[in-house]
Amino acid sequence: MALNCVVCVKQVPDTKRITGEAMTEEGTVNRRALPAIFNPEDLNALETALTLRAEHGGTVTVVTMGLPSACEVLRDALVRGADRAILITDRRAAASDTLATSYILSCAVKKLEADIVLCGRQAIDGDTAQVGPQLAEKLSLPVISYVEELVGISDGKITAKRNVGNGWEVVTCTLPALLTVMETANTPRPPAARRVMKFKKARAKSEVEAMAADLLEGDYENYTAELKATEVEKYCANLADRGLLIEQWDLDDLEADLTWCGRSGSPTKVHRIQSVVLTGGEYREFAATDDGIAELIGELIHDHTVG
Repeated sequence: MALNCVVCVKQVPDTKRITGEAMTEEGTVNRRALPAIFNPEDLNALETALTLRAEHGGTVTVVTMGLPSACEVLRDALVRGADRAILITDRRAAASDTLATSYILSCAVKKLEADIVLCGRQAIDGDTAQVGPQLAEKLSLPVISYVEELVGISDGKITAKRNVGNGWEVVTCTLPALLTVMETANTPRPPAARRVMKFKKARAKSEVEAMAADLLEGDYENYTAELKATEVEKYCANLADRGLLIEQWDLDDLEADLTWCGRSGSPTKVHRIQSVVLTGGEYREFAATDDGIAELIGELIHDHTVG
């Protein structure tokens, strides 16, 4: 049974490099202040999809929503083995919270007619773990969250082992279905050298437009707007012929209801941002000797920490 797998991925700010400029005054993430990376657990979701393709056949399509710079994670997905990459970018989708994001993604997944939708458990910039289940709700799909292992697929059903914190559950549901994948599920494969050489020049149309002065031949500054547009289309057509054009969709392509997108479709509001600084308190050192251990135990008993 060949499977059409759709993987939703996200380019996120590297939260290990947080600075005082990480948030804007409006309470949204200042993405320009932090390096951008492939959301870690989305790589595990991609690896799961690639494994399913190897075992059952089919295709792996990777979708991301964001600025044209998010094409970096799409190129990364292509060099790791994805068959198709789609960028959803539209200024009207700016400031979308999880509810609006899941709605927009649901419009894209409906067009792709997926057998299995895979997401990382959560994104490190929000840690909400909401988009996957919300996406399943909007698609009316069964969802298996916190997946650590795919047990098998047969007779139109998928069985997976999920982590429930203090144990595991083995769950079976019918296809199509949505899975959210944990980092413990697998080890993502590294980029393949041959695919790196092939897809390093893959571009979306918005990237071509931004880089047009460098990519297009001739005296670009003297091009008319119409000629510039024509040259961009020709360059994109050439990329498509070579299998290097990253597909680009906007909200009109998705036939999305704009009231459910961007700020208007985002009920989540940030009321306050607080910087928490942890300071050290008093401490004592005890020698790593029998006498030091005896003194430590005496202190713990005296403070009623033990005993």
